[in-house]
Amino acid sequence: MNPLSAPGTAANTASTTATTLAMEDLSLTYETSAGPILALRHVSLRVARGETYGLVGESGCGKSTAALAMLGYPAPGARWLGGAVRVQEHDLLQASAAQLRSLRGPVVAMVHQDPIGALNPVLTLGAQLLETLRTHRPAAVQAMRSEVVAMLGRVALPEPESFMGRYPHQASGGQLQRIAIAMALLARPRLLVLDEPTTGLDVTVEAEVARLVAELAREFDMAVVYISHNLGLIARVCDRIGVMYAGELVEEGTAQDVFARPQHPYTRALIACLPQWAAGSAPARLATIAGRVPRLGAAPTGCVFAPRCAHVLAPVCLQAGPIAMRVASTACIVRCARAGALDAAPAGAAARAHEKPPRTPGASLQAVGKTYERSGGLLARLLPSRAASTAAVADVSFDVPGGEIVALVGESGSGKSTLARLLAGLETSTAGTILFRGVDITNLRPRERPASVAGAVQIVFQNPDRTLNPAHRVRRILARALRRSKAPGPGNLEQRITQLLERVSLPPETADQWPHALSGGQRQRVAIARALAGDPALVLADEPVSALDVSVQGAIINLLLEVRETTGAAVLFISHDLALVQVIAHQVVVLRRGRVMESGPRDAVFAPPYHPYTHSLLVAAGVLAALPAPTLPQPERPGHAGCVHASDCHQRVGAVCWQQPPTVQQAGPGHRIACHRPLSELQGSVVPEARVQP
Repeated sequence: MNPLSAPGTAANTASTTATTLAMEDLSLTYETSAGPILALRHVSLRVARGETYGLVGESGCGKSTAALAMLGYPAPGARWLGGAVRVQEHDLLQASAAQLRSLRGPVVAMVHQDPIGALNPVLTLGAQLLETLRTHRPAAVQAMRSEVVAMLGRVALPEPESFMGRYPHQASGGQLQRIAIAMALLARPRLLVLDEPTTGLDVTVEAEVARLVAELAREFDMAVVYISHNLGLIARVCDRIGVMYAGELVEEGTAQDVFARPQHPYTRALIACLPQWAAGSAPARLATIAGRVPRLGAAPTGCVFAPRCAHVLAPVCLQAGPIAMRVASTACIVRCARAGALDAAPAGAAARAHEKPPRTPGASLQAVGKTYERSGGLLARLLPSRAASTAAVADVSFDVPGGEIVALVGESGSGKSTLARLLAGLETSTAGTILFRGVDITNLRPRERPASVAGAVQIVFQNPDRTLNPAHRVRRILARALRRSKAPGPGNLEQRITQLLERVSLPPETADQWPHALSGGQRQRVAIARALAGDPALVLADEPVSALDVSVQGAIINLLLEVRETTGAAVLFISHDLALVQVIAHQVVVLRRGRVMESGPRDAVFAPPYHPYTHSLLVAAGVLAALPAPTLPQPERPGHAGCVHASDCHQRVGAVCWQQPPTVQQAGPGHRIACHRPLSELQGSVVPEARVQP
């Protein structure tokens, strides 16, 4: 009997009649020139109607392969070895191509990590969304259009009507992800599979999307499978969790039980890698998992986690046969020979506090502004209500001293990436001054900057696909960066390339790969390695770890900390992960629609008094309780001269918020808050939990 389907186990908590998804003893191989590679090993799981199930694990563990199996779609070169995948009464592995086409949408739908692959670049977004309804739930044209616009509003897109006429290239990555989610939800599937659905979303939008999915799951009695490396999201939204490693399901149980009492050493190690929210603590290093996930087909016999496990038990863990699933508790089963015998799960690895190096000159922005002028044409016709120019950032001032990490936080469109591009010389400002180590670099392109500045400023983008040359192997990309930097280093060029790859937790053979052959997380690590090739004095990190697993995230963050400590480099860290910012940053700048709402030392920004916008970010992250809606609700006033946060503020004072820019108040040493409310009225926030993650 398959242990995952044995009566009384956590995998079988739902009654058979209520089961929406049943994956039974599924194995899958990829046919390659080197022979078949086993990607899924006897995976079994069930998801009940109305239940939300989370699937977690590092890159290469088989999560996305399992997700495609839930649609009955084997990737090119894949072959089913055995098992079954049933959604309601439909056996997807036995269905014909025509049957699968009719099932995908109303029965099972998927939201991919990269929404570009799901959208046609030559059709408007509105046409593609309407096509979904025409195919699966046809109705009158106007009724379908109204439903599409309403759904776009429910996934938190501004001016949803305007997106009907836009093309995919006219929307940001986060907006495209929300559109892909809306497209899947319009079909009202019985099973919704979300593969890294919130990677490119801000914390507030992530919370809104998660709330929407949960609401529609209840409304339509829909089963939901979340596949993500964002353990905080999984903990907040999922009823049960499955942990995958090297193609195997190694632990499964209720979310509460898995996070509070993880049984498998791999699950324990993953949870220990999470940034721990602890107000007042010094910036700290993150825990990591030693070693790497074995390559497909290279997993050892016995326990696949044994080479990385700190609790390996010979010879049981190294036996020739596979380790069987065992019941660890009434709510958890685990594939481990030592199930139930390990000590209480650690709350996290012991963080090593690190002091700031002596403060040295770094970068300084003084009243910086950037306005984009709009011309006529298609965009003007699509958005007639928008002004002829848009201020991306306005009157922004802060310092990024050498030896410190300054975090920029805020939603998409707040101007974070624009500021990074201005510092890198990729954009020119329309106001203000930018200094680097006392040298005025305002509006100087990289080639125009002094030699002492040009190579000292490096940027790492959120999306490495646009920054790595697809026609060059990784070796050539890194070799070019090393040659151009002219920075001295030990060993020959080949040795230095290997050292760079090791610094970002990539094996040496990665040098022979093309960018398209790497995963998104691997491409990001190559981009970071390239940025570090010349030992930069200022690192502009624009969401550098949002696509990475928690263990690799820890390795990259620790690398940035090491660079800062050993070289005194300044780091501008852009992120929507507030728990991560709270752990590593020295200073925090909160942006909202191009304006600084709050800035100051990390401990001051993450403690009362809070700017109302900072408060809303912390509410979305699960740290603070929400405050009541404003007592003086007013409709939004486009182009008003007041606070840019007025339309969404839960502590709005009244007409003054629309009419006058807020006064900058000194809340403490170096701590500034731009708000009309007095500081004494910004104190009353409730902290229900001491940390973001459970």
